[in-house]
Amino acid sequence: MIPGLRVVTTNPGKWAEFSSVLQSLGVECSWIRENVLEIQSDDLGEIAYHAGLDAYRRWGGGVMVEDAGLYIDALNGFPGPYSSYIYRTIGVGGVLRLLAGVDERNASFRSAICYVDSYGVAAVFTGEVEGYIAAEPRGSGGFGFDPIFIPREGDGRTFAEMTLLEKNVYSHRVKALKKLIAHLGDRSLARDI
Repeated sequence: MIPGLRVVTTNPGKWAEFSSVLQSLGVECSWIRENVLEIQSDDLGEIAYHAGLDAYRRWGGGVMVEDAGLYIDALNGFPGPYSSYIYRTIGVGGVLRLLAGVDERNASFRSAICYVDSYGVAAVFTGEVEGYIAAEPRGSGGFGFDPIFIPREGDGRTFAEMTLLEKNVYSHRVKALKKLIAHLGDRSLARDI
C-alpha cells in the first residue's frame, strides 16, 4: 500500500498533472500550496533534493517536490533549470525569437522529483521526454512552454494542444512519478501509469 503523498508546489498545472495520475491509481494525495527553498544549480536533481529537504523540515515526511526544465539543443540546453525564470521574463515568444532562423529544434523536457519519507530519507527520481520546438505557439492547454513543445513520439501536437490525459502519456513528470511509485513498493501500479 502506498502512503498518502503530499505534493508541495505553488504551480496549479503541476498539481493538476500529479493529482490526475495519483487519483486515477487510487493513491491518496494532497496539495501543499507553498514555496520551498530553490537553490541555484545546473542540476535539476540537486535543486529538487534541497527543496525536498526543506519541505520535510517544514511539513514532515511523505512529501514530494518537483523541478523541471526545458532543454533546447541549439541553445546548449538553455533554459534548462532556469525555465521558470525565463518563462516569467521573456516567455514563449522570447524563446522563439532566440530560435529565429534555427532549423535544428530538438529539445527535451526533464523532471526531477524528490520524495522524503517519514524518516527524513530523500530520494530523487527523474523523467525525460524528447521532442522539438514548434515554429509558433499552438494550443491553449497546459502551462509554461507547453504551447511550443512537441513530443517526438506523439502525433505532431504540442503539449498545449493535448488534454491532460493525453499529455500524461508522454510527460516527463509522469515518467519520474512512475519511478517514485515503483520505489514506494507497488510496481504493478507503476506499470498502470
